[in-house]
Amino acid sequence: MSHQIDLARYAERIGFSGEFKPDFATLAAIQYGQTTNVPFENLEILRGLPVNIDLASLEDKLVNQRRGGYCFEQNSLLLGVLLQIGFQARPHAGRVRIDRPRSELPPRTHLFVMVDLDDKTWIVDSGVGSMSLSSPILFELNIVQETIHEPRRITLENGVYFHETLVGDEWKDTYEFTGEQMPMIDREVSNWWTSTSPNAKFSQNMMSSLARPNGERFGLLNGTFIHRRDTEVLRKIEILSNEQLFEILRAEFGLEFPAGTDLGSVGCPWKLGLS
Repeated sequence: MSHQIDLARYAERIGFSGEFKPDFATLAAIQYGQTTNVPFENLEILRGLPVNIDLASLEDKLVNQRRGGYCFEQNSLLLGVLLQIGFQARPHAGRVRIDRPRSELPPRTHLFVMVDLDDKTWIVDSGVGSMSLSSPILFELNIVQETIHEPRRITLENGVYFHETLVGDEWKDTYEFTGEQMPMIDREVSNWWTSTSPNAKFSQNMMSSLARPNGERFGLLNGTFIHRRDTEVLRKIEILSNEQLFEILRAEFGLEFPAGTDLGSVGCPWKLGLS
């Protein structure tokens, strides 16, 4: 890696204390800390701004500016941190399947990270929105794995691996993958489509999510804020104005924007006269 991340600033950003070591305790603390402190969000796309995934840009945005990002941002930063610490980590490609039937083939536009440690392989992922991992999970088939949030499992069907999440009493697909790695050139191409195509979900929706330390999650989707624990909705707020939107982004997600920031009209029904 040519760019060296300021690990002290990164540690402060994710609430990590202690010494970074290439061991499981550090891996688990990083996975937990990033997912509960750095929001998943696509707001830069709605502002019409480019999404850069080189390490210097990611460190500036997610760490120094205290913003969030989606998988190519979150997990590229996570990968860079792990490699710098000395972990045997590598990028992998996937297809997000949240709320998609298996009969539908989604684009291969998900990045996650695998880590080889103590003769085991772990999956870490801070970039799958409302289902981002809060604990590393083993790359082992057909075992239920508890995390700080929802239980997970990995299954295999017709040569394809499925990362599944137990939601309520039902196992639901989170994403699929084949084990293929995702080199930088593939990440750049997929990130470009994800952040610029009018057909990509991030161009059509406003999103932000954040896992909370107590097993709860915050989510914002197209003018609706939901605070939940598994399937139980603890709070639900319908956003009715720009002022309310920016206050929720600040208070619930820790995201602050300069006065006069324009997020456009995507995901803002009050701007379209629909609320």
